[in-house]
Amino acid sequence: MMHRVVSLTLAAMFVLAVSVVVAADKDKSDSKVVGTVSVAGDGKITVTDKDGKDHALTVGKDAKISCDGKECKLEDLKKGTAVTVALNPDHKDVASSIEAKTAAKDKDK
Repeated sequence: MMHRVVSLTLAAMFVLAVSVVVAADKDKSDSKVVGTVSVAGDGKITVTDKDGKDHALTVGKDAKISCDGKECKLEDLKKGTAVTVALNPDHKDVASSIEAKTAAKDKDK
């Protein structure tokens, strides 16, 4: 009987550990959006990901925005610009930072 209780306890602990790891990976994958700018300005940005899905986001007031590694403004981001947008962990529809790479910079490499 004791052997059965120990086995069930170990199985339950294993399931719990796997669940925690899967949940952590899910949170990491939802923490950013990678794609191209569709529209940017007035405190909002819409990014189209590689699957063609649009992500309409509010840009946080303290969001850091960079273009090719230099500080820039939201209005500097033009349609088609490649971006990686970090999302606010508490509000997945709010951008906490935006890193943009212009096509001209990528052609030089």
